[in-house]
Amino acid sequence: MKAKQLAAIVLIVAGTLGLIYRGFTYTRETHEAKFGSLELSISHRSRIDVPLWASIGLIVVGVGILVVRTES
Repeated sequence: MKAKQLAAIVLIVAGTLGLIYRGFTYTRETHEAKFGSLELSISHRSRIDVPLWASIGLIVVGVGILVVRTES
């Protein structure tokens, strides 16, 4: 499989996942204080929303790469 085809498939899959999940969450843990053997930490969850236009754009670009033929 050529690199262009692989990149196009990755773009289509990423766009499809963006449409399905609409974003992703991640957890950031910070260590606030340490008193001897006692350690206080805070876990903060954040969500990043993927815009609809970005997901559709990834799919369109991926399909465009697969459809357009280039001279090899």
